[in-house]
Amino acid sequence: MTSEISVLIVDDHPVVRDGLRGMFESAPGFTVLGEASNGVEAVERAAALDPDVILMDLRMPGGGGVDAIRELTRVRARAKVLVLTTYDTDSDTLPAIEAGATGYLLKDAPRDELCTAVRAAAEGRTVLSPAVASRLVSAVRSPRAPANEPLSAREREVLALVAQGMSNREIARELFISEATVKTHLTHLYAKLGVNDRAAAVATAYRRGILG
Repeated sequence: MTSEISVLIVDDHPVVRDGLRGMFESAPGFTVLGEASNGVEAVERAAALDPDVILMDLRMPGGGGVDAIRELTRVRARAKVLVLTTYDTDSDTLPAIEAGATGYLLKDAPRDELCTAVRAAAEGRTVLSPAVASRLVSAVRSPRAPANEPLSAREREVLALVAQGMSNREIARELFISEATVKTHLTHLYAKLGVNDRAAAVATAYRRGILG
């Protein structure tokens, strides 16, 4: 690509955003259009700035990365999303890729590797860290592997309240957490149970003896 690649940086830690901004502004061929501190803000900024590539963290208070990726895919945003996170578990990687992320890198990636990944993402090529690539290969070969991962204590609590018919808002109030955190727990337990919605999660949990 001859023209500069425009980037939007999404992370809830100001220090991380500053570091990434400094890195890309000092590298030839990139321009940083802006920053966002959560997924909701990321979708708004993407619509206003129209970047080539969005560097997206996953776990952020006020709106997670997977929901943002899903929304960007729904509205057919032009930007390619490159996940940049510290998490490489199946419950993080698979939902992000399924939601529409072009690539997935860990935050310990070297500077040169990150710049190369952003260029590749801008061209529409898939970029995966070796650890994530091996996990996806395993998931393809054994699609039910993620569903065998045990639920955390908090995920079990959320699932039990879902089974009682509570809404996300009611669950958040009951557990003294945010609605965004409830959605994150639901995303993770859906992935672990191998389901796509609340009803299927409850049915599967009863069948496996997780509930009841």
